[in-house]
This record gives sequence, structure tokens and C-alpha cells, in this order.
Amino acid sequence: MTEGTTAAAAEGADTLTRLEQEGEIAADYLEGLLDIADLDGDIDMDVEADRASVSIISDTGGRDLQKLVGRDGEVLEALQELTRLAVHRETGDRSRLMLDIAEYRAQKRTELSELGAKAAAEAKSSGKPVNLDPMTPFERKVVHDAVKAAGLRSESEGEEPQRFVVVLPA
Repeated sequence: MTEGTTAAAAEGADTLTRLEQEGEIAADYLEGLLDIADLDGDIDMDVEADRASVSIISDTGGRDLQKLVGRDGEVLEALQELTRLAVHRETGDRSRLMLDIAEYRAQKRTELSELGAKAAAEAKSSGKPVNLDPMTPFERKVVHDAVKAAGLRSESEGEEPQRFVVVLPA
């Protein structure tokens, strides 16, 4: 190994260790929240795409956990921000942690990928830009990735909370 390769490997290991630490802090915070709310759920930690990922899952179907998702994921978004703040308080570093509850984000990701692919197909066939409804940053990112995978470009326009994706023809 060269000196540069060794340094890069050490930096990668440091990043992985930091992200795993973020996940552990988040899991402890969320376990406390579940205890306070008297809700059952198992916590799964992972590192995906250079960010810590924490999921709360249920063996009983997750009906109680739906309370933590809320309408259109609003409660989930708030809990994610609170969890990021808890991580920041412990580490002093800004966290990009992603939280999923009762597989809400996983299902949403599938739906949004399909939406992005359909919008890309429409933009290709019509030759005109396709405007989508306003979305959260997470939702826009998934759509942008799907449009890119279809070989087209997309942009976000507007101001929060009315920010939306525009799929551009080739």
C-alpha cells in the first residue's frame, strides 16, 4: 500500500466509525422515546450512502408505530430532526442521519422512484418539462435520482414548503 492509499483507508474507517457512533447515539435516543411513549419497536442501525441510517420496525405490524410517522410523514420528519439534534448534542458534529419508521420511507422511496421514472418518460415523449407536486427534500432527492437513472436532468424550483421537481426533456 502506498502512503496515499493507507491514508484514504484510514479516513474511510474513521468515517465509518463516526457514522456507526451516530447510529448508536440515535438508537439510544429513540429507545428512550419508545419507552416514554410506551410503544414496542426494534431498532435497526446501518450505514447507507455515507450517512447513518436508523429504522424502527415492529413485529406486530407497526400499527402503533404509525403514530410516529404521522400524516404524510410529518411526525417522522420532526423525529428525524430531533434525533439529529440529539446526535449533534453528543458529538458536536452536524448529522445527516436518516430515520425510517415502520418502513414508511422504504415504501415511499419505491413510489417516488416510479413517479420519477414516469415523469422522465413523459418528458422524453412530449419534449416538454414536467412539473411535479411540492415535496420534502427526501422526496425530491429520490425523484432526482430516478430521473438521472432514466438519463434526463431535473431541477428543484420554488421555496419551501412548496419546493417541487421539474423534469427536463433531453
